[in-house]
Amino acid sequence: MEKSVDSSRTTLTELMIPSYANFGGRVHGGILLSLMDKVAYACAAKHAGTYCVTVSVDGVNFRQPVEVGELVSLMGSVNYVGRTSLVVGIKVIAENIKTGVVKHTNTSYFTMVAKDENEQPTEVPRLRLENEEDARRFLEAMKRRELRTAYGEHFDNARTRMHLRENLHLLQNERCVLVNM
Repeated sequence: MEKSVDSSRTTLTELMIPSYANFGGRVHGGILLSLMDKVAYACAAKHAGTYCVTVSVDGVNFRQPVEVGELVSLMGSVNYVGRTSLVVGIKVIAENIKTGVVKHTNTSYFTMVAKDENEQPTEVPRLRLENEEDARRFLEAMKRRELRTAYGEHFDNARTRMHLRENLHLLQNERCVLVNM
């Protein structure tokens, strides 16, 4: 079985209200992450036809703040599928309703896993790539996965080989204070 990218497309639009504000008066990043997770779930579940869970999030970089009173739209679609996993790309934009100015606040990638009725990972339909944009996003997801795996292996190897006492000198020009070492 296969499904198109379009079959998973989901847009969630929500007005940013005062109760979403952080201490700086802007919308709290956690509110946006929660909304992104909802969109990721909707896209993944539409494609998989079953319950899906979030297993990782890549690239949560807030490019611009979101203000109270702005209309935020989160546009998502499945960009990649493995056997039981799906990568959902989400673009977030904020619109100032008074001025009409629209800004791109962030793009993130959620890796989801489809679950069956016994909470076990279950196979998802293949992804039908119908145009160059679909193919580009699939290839980019493959590359992000490759880089994440390589980074994880490299970091694990470096951490295993790191000896604290031999590396304390690296902290000399950092903004930290060593106490009792």
